[in-house]
Amino acid sequence: MEPLQWIDDELGERQRAGLLRTLPPPLTTAGAVVEVAGKSIINFASNDYLGLAADKRLSEAAIASFHQQGVGRGASPLVSGRSMVHEALEKRLAAFFGTEAALLFPTSFAANAGIIPALVGMGDAIYGDEKNHASIIDGCRLARAERHIYPHAKIDALATLLEAGKKYRRRLIVTDTLFSMDGDLARLPQIAELAHEHDAMLMVDEAHAIGVFGANGRGVVEHFSAAHPKLPERVHIRVGSFGKALGAAGGYVCGSAALISWLANTARTYVFSTAHPAAVSAAALVALDLVDREPERRRGLLERAAELRERLTADGWNTGRSESQIIPVILGSPERTMEISEKLRDRGIWAPGIRPPSVPAGESLLRLGFTAGHTGEMVERLLETLKKVRRSE
Repeated sequence: MEPLQWIDDELGERQRAGLLRTLPPPLTTAGAVVEVAGKSIINFASNDYLGLAADKRLSEAAIASFHQQGVGRGASPLVSGRSMVHEALEKRLAAFFGTEAALLFPTSFAANAGIIPALVGMGDAIYGDEKNHASIIDGCRLARAERHIYPHAKIDALATLLEAGKKYRRRLIVTDTLFSMDGDLARLPQIAELAHEHDAMLMVDEAHAIGVFGANGRGVVEHFSAAHPKLPERVHIRVGSFGKALGAAGGYVCGSAALISWLANTARTYVFSTAHPAAVSAAALVALDLVDREPERRRGLLERAAELRERLTADGWNTGRSESQIIPVILGSPERTMEISEKLRDRGIWAPGIRPPSVPAGESLLRLGFTAGHTGEMVERLLETLKKVRRSE
């Protein structure tokens, strides 16, 4: 047998199970309307929640930086890759979140994959929600600490695990604040209280919440802080992404000066990765300013997302636990999910089908990413097209 024959066999198994993924066609534009193979399609497949990915102000900042500093950095940040723009963004992030310091990573996946193993290892324990993002899951696996997974949003189960786990050297609770497929919020005040009671570190990933939630767009920690003023000090590690609402790319971590110094020394995905282009940081700086200067983007987004959820529910679609701009339409089987997704795309609506392992078995869904760029007309077209597709089943 050929050494790689097993790949064909495994791909065949995935195809028979309705789980085979294929690369989507490339896009020629970004935004709420995209060009795919010369055809305009309304895009509900994006995490560009504030509509900043194609904003000229970000592009202009990036272009200016490219002209001044070139493209690649040529080395890791600890060698010679860290520029003045990277430093400026780290300082801006720390001020933005009210922490002592911040550190940039090439991607938010790299942040989670590097930070978690730097915090815990053999003899330690990690506690995570079963629906945490894949980057958190992989970071936990790399850490070699004992992993304790609690059912989604079940705080009593987390409390029981913590109570039974006093033998460990260090303990880390890690959770998304806004879950990327279900669109619901972590019960962060209760989780933080448990972390405080059990002397556990608390790490949160605000990737899908920054720029959208909170009175000032700081995320779910800020969202809950008005009613729970001690919450910010009980969240020890804040991770996030520039590649979603902020319209740029890369990841970051914010926290105490000691934490950032430790991670700069021990997070392997930071130490051994080439720094991302300074132009990316230049664009992210502009995006953070726009979060402050244009609050109507997030306010209108959440209001209109709530209206869309209500109308989908009224039309008989199951939107699960969503309470955000991430709106699942839960269909169950992967086959039906992909069939409906393809019919929508044929009719000019891009609503990606999500199947296991991205979601649990039996929970395949269309993931609608609602953005500030979606108009009322686009929403009406989505709803009407969904009705037509259901009638055609």
